[in-house]
Amino acid sequence: MVSKMWLTAAWLFCAASVRAQDPLAVMDWKTEYSLNTNLTQLMHQQYDERREAFAKALLSREAAAAYVEDCRRRALLLIGDLPPGSALHPAIVGTREMDGYSIEKITFESFKRHHVTANLYLPQGAGRFPAALLFCGHEDAAKATESYQKTAILFAKNGFLVLVIDPVSQSERRQITGPAVEPLTRGGTTEHTLLNAGSNLAGTSTAAYELWDNVRALDYLVTRPEVDTSRIGCLGNSGGAVQAMYFSAFERRVKIAAVCSYLATRERTLELSGPADGCAQIPCEGELQMEMCDYLIAAAPNPLLVLAGRYDFIDYTGTLTACEELRRVYAALGQPERVSLFTFDDGHGISKPKREAAVTWFRRWLCGDPTPVREPELRVLSETELLCTPGRQVNAHYVDEVTVWHRNLSLFDSLTQKRQEFLRQGREEILKSVKKLLSLGNTDVPVDIERVGDVESGGITWQKIIARRPNEVPLPLLVALPGAVPEKVVMWVDGRGKRVIADSSVLMHAYLQHNCAVVLCDVRGTGETADKPELNDPKFYNSEYRNAMLALHVGRPLVGQRARDIAMAVDAIASDRRMAGLPLEVNASGVAALPALHALLVSGGVTQLNLHALPPSFKTILENPAAKNWYSYVIPGVLRHYDIPELVNLAGSEKVRFVTAASDTLRSP
Repeated sequence: MVSKMWLTAAWLFCAASVRAQDPLAVMDWKTEYSLNTNLTQLMHQQYDERREAFAKALLSREAAAAYVEDCRRRALLLIGDLPPGSALHPAIVGTREMDGYSIEKITFESFKRHHVTANLYLPQGAGRFPAALLFCGHEDAAKATESYQKTAILFAKNGFLVLVIDPVSQSERRQITGPAVEPLTRGGTTEHTLLNAGSNLAGTSTAAYELWDNVRALDYLVTRPEVDTSRIGCLGNSGGAVQAMYFSAFERRVKIAAVCSYLATRERTLELSGPADGCAQIPCEGELQMEMCDYLIAAAPNPLLVLAGRYDFIDYTGTLTACEELRRVYAALGQPERVSLFTFDDGHGISKPKREAAVTWFRRWLCGDPTPVREPELRVLSETELLCTPGRQVNAHYVDEVTVWHRNLSLFDSLTQKRQEFLRQGREEILKSVKKLLSLGNTDVPVDIERVGDVESGGITWQKIIARRPNEVPLPLLVALPGAVPEKVVMWVDGRGKRVIADSSVLMHAYLQHNCAVVLCDVRGTGETADKPELNDPKFYNSEYRNAMLALHVGRPLVGQRARDIAMAVDAIASDRRMAGLPLEVNASGVAALPALHALLVSGGVTQLNLHALPPSFKTILENPAAKNWYSYVIPGVLRHYDIPELVNLAGSEKVRFVTAASDTLRSP
């Protein structure tokens, strides 16, 4: 046993020493955690401010009511613009008669030529029924998932009309498909996430698209003569619970809600396990200090039931915290009995006890009957029996179907006028808006320079430098000086890390022989501060997903943070008497290229900027949603302001050169 423990300890020591043994590493701590730590600290600061505001909201009924309205205001601001309304064109494409109820297979258009598939569970008998919208989690079968069928059946057998909606990217609604309508991604959560990146560029989100589908589902529901429109509720499980949260904040027509297996705290979840897929959060929630429960508070004091599994992978401690905040708000509003938590000793999902609790809750508040509901044996159908399209996909059935992918592409063109209007402003107004989009803040803060030693590699002596600004991720730099007085400075900022460039010894020697000082820089999240691959689920197609999404959550897109780093490196060069005042050529590659272009615009100091491997337009991202690492380029709403070619013109096209040929990626002077 001792021998095994010693071997394990030795292995861990060796693994931890790999970074320290890299002779070109500038910083001597576990720098792969630096960016996430910085973002997490900023998130905590934002939620500390929320806690102060929340405490004040509990001081009186009036203060609580004002907080409820402010939650709704912030929710609507975050959700942003939704697709324009259009005719629903509903169709009942099939009916199944069951024991005590029937199932109608429904299609309708959420926006023009964008079809939603759903099943409607209709109780037997006459009269106007209370109704429920059931939002599905991330199961590929969506509405046909056994637990959702049983939930809808139990509601129907207790006198409720239920509409179960397929979310985008699931069941019959895959959005990113090939010529033969084959899926081009690995599953619904991946597709949600990939669609979300392009949506964010256009100022919307996958969550907003799902919300609009659900709003239109309600629009359809209220047209049914069997529905009592004064008694409508919503409930959702897992990813469907997220939909229910956003829906509750937005939709006034809904009078009751139940959320299962998702409600926790955003702050604790992002710190413990990181972000989920792209439909589960909207950019800038942290910046606007919105917690998960705030979306539900926005609908207070509507009756609300939280369903949880004590052994769920959803953080149960966070669930208890969120429910306590809900209770305190409802108590301050004088309606403490209208919010409740039901916990069962199981895991994730809307299991039988949770289904029974949900139906009991709805009957209590919409029917005036608190009698506990018990679920009998229920018969479910196969996925095929519940399909609404013969080809199993709306993309195959409707030849002119407009997917979210297509709509995002069309938004690029429809926002052209807004971009033109933006560019007609004065330069100072444009710069102010760009800085706001990137959350750049003050870039004039002095830079602190720490020299931490020299190292020889490939026949070149590199000086190791750490550049710092308060509350910023430290920036590692390598500097090599020629034997003669330098005549020019060449800086490389490569998204793969400075080591890639330093290892190109022929290029480095060529620079030095031409009397160029060379500066290599790792912007945050690259090189020395790159995140651990194992902390980023490959299904999200992004090597820095958790940090990119956390950056968007706190309202600090990575493009802006890295632009600050490049500006700091330029300031560090200007503060060095050996390089100050010399012409500065910057080569920026990959995820560092777009930040470098922004840095040129907002801070200057660069004589020539060579851009390697930068998409020529944001439209490239919209056209290729299944490509990898797009979140590194996301600036929410940027297409309402400018595209990359317009940014080049603003920064000074005479200074900018696009390097596209592979042979020209590493070129000698």
